[in-house]
Amino acid sequence: MAQTYCDIASGHEWHGPYHDTEYGFPLREDAELFERLVLEINQAGLSWLTILKKRETFRRAYDGFNPAVVARYGARERRRLLADTGIIRNRLKIDAAIANAQRLLELRASHGGFAAWLDAHHPRDKAEWVKLFKKTFVFTGGEITGEFLMSTGYLPGAHVETCPVYARVIKAGAPWAK
Repeated sequence: MAQTYCDIASGHEWHGPYHDTEYGFPLREDAELFERLVLEINQAGLSWLTILKKRETFRRAYDGFNPAVVARYGARERRRLLADTGIIRNRLKIDAAIANAQRLLELRASHGGFAAWLDAHHPRDKAEWVKLFKKTFVFTGGEITGEFLMSTGYLPGAHVETCPVYARVIKAGAPWAK
């Protein structure tokens, strides 16, 4: 039997706390959802451990993941981010964060926020979500979209049923379980 994230994360200094208290739990605030989207985009091609270790630096670099602030980033902020060794210095990923913050502001205007937009489109299977995300956001392929949705409770699969966290995710109101 293949190891799962539930197996790997148990007791790990970085993965353990994320697995036990965040992964798969529903998020409602725009900044939390935007953070998760940016982190998932930045994880592409890298390990999740790398992202977890850089998470606090990401928060500082992206102004606490406030979409209204990030949406206004211009050339100076892009240069600052490209020079910041504490984050992933990839121009495409940085540009995606800024563009996606702008999309989030549009979702606030049309739906009242990111969570409300997700709720308005739930439930969908992964393939339908991927199509919607590709149409709405930048740098969101199948893996990024799938992990984002699992990690925020919109798709099942974050935890195996025998994991003690599985029941807590359901109790917390994960949309996939409703």
